[in-house]
Amino acid sequence: MAKQKRGKVSKFVYWTPRIASIVFLCFLALMSFDVFSLGLNFWQTLGAIVMHNMAVFILAIVLLIAWKYEIVGGIAFILGGLLYITQLVINAVNNGFEGYMISWAIQIAGVAFFIGILFLINWYKKK
Repeated sequence: MAKQKRGKVSKFVYWTPRIASIVFLCFLALMSFDVFSLGLNFWQTLGAIVMHNMAVFILAIVLLIAWKYEIVGGIAFILGGLLYITQLVINAVNNGFEGYMISWAIQIAGVAFFIGILFLINWYKKK
């Protein structure tokens, strides 16, 4: 009975970071739709979409690699969260701190940290 329970935990630990990554990437891509309200022409809009989704493209490639090598996903998602917080702090220093920045850090970096930790747990359990 203990082996069956351990198997279920392993499936949970295996699938949760992968599914959470896909949902997270969809969320990040959804946030780029604000460029349609800027009144840009086709090429400017296309360029803005590509720029807004650069992190999505990079993390999608990381996810493909992390599907087999969990350590890559763990490190990359944690570094992505740290990079986002660094960018947010630099923005706060240059333009002044706003209260919403804390909620953004929790929503973006917090989720990235969570996914990265789950990938690392999966990698550790696999070892």
